[in-house]
Amino acid sequence: MPLFAYMMKSSTYNIAMEPLKGLGKADRERLSAVLRATKGTVSVAQVAEILALAATPAAKILARWAKAGWLSRVRRGLYVPVPLESRTADVPLDDAWAIAAQIFGPCYIGGWSAAEYWDLTEQIFRTVVVVTTQNPRDRKPTIKQTDFLLRSVQKKALFGLKPVWRGQVKVDVSDPTRTMLDMLSDPLLGGGIRSTTDMFKNYLKSEKKDLSLLIEYASQLGNGAVFKRLGFLLEKFSPADVDAIAQCRERLTTGNAKLDPALKTDKLVTRWRLWVSQRWLTTSELYTFRENSCYARHSIML
Repeated sequence: MPLFAYMMKSSTYNIAMEPLKGLGKADRERLSAVLRATKGTVSVAQVAEILALAATPAAKILARWAKAGWLSRVRRGLYVPVPLESRTADVPLDDAWAIAAQIFGPCYIGGWSAAEYWDLTEQIFRTVVVVTTQNPRDRKPTIKQTDFLLRSVQKKALFGLKPVWRGQVKVDVSDPTRTMLDMLSDPLLGGGIRSTTDMFKNYLKSEKKDLSLLIEYASQLGNGAVFKRLGFLLEKFSPADVDAIAQCRERLTTGNAKLDPALKTDKLVTRWRLWVSQRWLTTSELYTFRENSCYARHSIML
């Protein structure tokens, strides 16, 4: 299939009714073959395999296509196709999730990015949260005008995921319960404890609520701070879930944790071995202990 015809058929690109310029016939055929065989990104290794070349000539071909404006370099040895209608090769990523899956894999989309996907928040976050088994030096890379926030985990922590298709690329995203678990484990992944709490309240009101699964996931993850934060928030916002609250109490680990490690805290809720800031104990919108609740008695060290 001619290159211009291939790009006209692709849903990724707008239709252009004129033949491409700047490439000879052999290069057009090669590029067409590469784009047919790849999914969103093009690497040196892929070109070498598709065109039966060694790595060095494959890299030179990619560099030549990028110089001609047909590909855009994402990072060393990795490129993305440039849409036909684009006037520059410096184009934003067509689908950040698909690119993340291919750059940072094994990985999944999590945190506030997954919360947006599952309608747990109406907030719009520009940065994409990626949880990866890699250990990148740069935890906040910007790739083609898209910001990423990377968190590293061990391979055994890749559970509670749902595959979704982004074009031709399968991307893993944390399911609603795993999404909440990650944000309770590290509130920064939810944008801080305030927005994490808002998403948690939405989760509690939604059909996606599954506290038994959340506790199961938390046990599998093995972060004791999760049960302290979860139990504290459940008592405040869903006190009727007494079984889940009791299970959190049974799983409390020694030592104290912070409700949000990024914030200053000055009050210790001894019942949950959790440091919180004063406003969590005085602002009625956030602190909803019932006066007659037995949980409210002797639970705060002032």
